[in-house]
Amino acid sequence: MTPLANGDARAEYRAARDAVGLVDRSDLGVVEVAGRDRAKFLHALLSNDVAALATGQGCAAALLDVHGKVQVTLVALALDDRVLLLTPPGMGESTVAALDHYLFAEKVTLEDAGGRRALLMLIGPAAEETVKRLTGAVPADAAWSHVGASLDGMDARVVRGGGELEPREVWLVVPSGERDRAWSAAVGAGARPLGAAALESLRIEAGTPRFGADVDPTVLLPEIPSERLVSHTKGCYPGQEVVVRIRDRGHVNRHLRGLLLDGDVVPPPGADVVADGAVVGRVTSATLSLGLGRPIALAFVRRQHAPGARVEVRTDRGTLPATVSDLPLSR
Repeated sequence: MTPLANGDARAEYRAARDAVGLVDRSDLGVVEVAGRDRAKFLHALLSNDVAALATGQGCAAALLDVHGKVQVTLVALALDDRVLLLTPPGMGESTVAALDHYLFAEKVTLEDAGGRRALLMLIGPAAEETVKRLTGAVPADAAWSHVGASLDGMDARVVRGGGELEPREVWLVVPSGERDRAWSAAVGAGARPLGAAALESLRIEAGTPRFGADVDPTVLLPEIPSERLVSHTKGCYPGQEVVVRIRDRGHVNRHLRGLLLDGDVVPPPGADVVADGAVVGRVTSATLSLGLGRPIALAFVRRQHAPGARVEVRTDRGTLPATVSDLPLSR
């Protein structure tokens, strides 16, 4: 478990914004998809254009059900002989099962490979230069581009992140047995480990939904920020008709928004969002923003309450005034 803070949460936050912070993301699930039909198989199921990925490229995507609801969010990384899928923590096995449901005659193998690799994320303006000094490698500029490298004699893969916490992210993927050595090398190169308080502030400010908290199988893909997850030109996949129908001829009744709260009370997940005495939404995540110096939250809010609208959040400590905000939250 990530500690609340490794020292001073505000100093950790400033390292991520001004220099380079270090995060262990080895809790993520990893699924290996191999076989000659792997790209075609994944392309037919996921919301983004997997078939267009060349070796060394990647994309974020979602697996939906036929109603357009999100079953899992993930990242696909194309290697020479397989595709790696990075899933939310604890969801490697369930992702294999969900994909296997669609597997018929395709030449594809699916394997839950969690625990084989350690994933370290470096974030901040000095992240790329730090990784370059460690490995000599820099991936292409596109999100989720990646390249093989060597870190102090160990095999590594350097991956351009997708802006989950901060616009400048670079990942190091190494064998799980080399995690401690890679971590020590990154710290020795100046990266500051980040605790949970700094991480949650960065995540919610960035407007990044966490699967299991802000998005789950009850959520329609268009209800969350999904521009990076979807290709509108790739053709059919489960749920695609719903996504296109909402885009072209309709709307969703709620959106995942940011909330800027007055005062100093952080509301709990599940707290009601209220306007004119009626419940119009629900808080999904909240924290004290170390950048804004005030409580912030992610919440599903009915579409009539657009960014700028004033609402209230009900808690057992009273009613908290708040302003609906676009994502990412300004800082």
